[in-house]
Amino acid sequence: MYTLIKRWLGFEKNVILTEEDKMKKFLIVGLGNIGDKYINTRHNIGFKILDYLADSNSVTFETAKLGDVTSLKVKGRTLILLKPSTFMNLSGKAIKYWLEKEKIPLENLLVITDDLNLPFGSLRLKTKGSDGGHNGLKDTQDKLQTVKYNRFRFGISNEFSKGRQVDYVLGEWNDEETTKLKERLKISSELVKSFALAGVNNTMNQFNGK
Repeated sequence: MYTLIKRWLGFEKNVILTEEDKMKKFLIVGLGNIGDKYINTRHNIGFKILDYLADSNSVTFETAKLGDVTSLKVKGRTLILLKPSTFMNLSGKAIKYWLEKEKIPLENLLVITDDLNLPFGSLRLKTKGSDGGHNGLKDTQDKLQTVKYNRFRFGISNEFSKGRQVDYVLGEWNDEETTKLKERLKISSELVKSFALAGVNNTMNQFNGK
């Protein structure tokens, strides 16, 4: 962790990674908005999953360029966790920066986001696709110039009345959702680790729809 922080701060600028090293590093990005008023909103599920993953592995986030960052080791793999500080609509800027800075191949990127089109708590991992009207994914697609990147969608359902989508997405979890979230967060963290250890295809087969 100390070595990684030194690189982020610029003290180790000439680190040369082998191809094998690069394939063992993963960038896991949780999408959300910064600020206390957004902490428990549905739109911030990406942040919430990363916070759960960090807490359960006893690592803490540090403020760095374009986001809060930490890392953890999982059976020889290094997972760099990123919560962009650019706000949702500019998520791609932070993602592109950290991919390039840490020399992580695109296939080792996983972007975690909320999805209105899935029932609450439903998990879906995909290797490509449209932004589906999600501004964070839209900017990521624009900055990376591709739709072929791994994304993990967490269902927040669409239980809102006509014209109330923004209020619903930026609203806080209700009591029933809050009760169920802990179990859903645990499974989501297992999905993330499986992505790094077992690969995207095996992980899709194991977790999609779970």
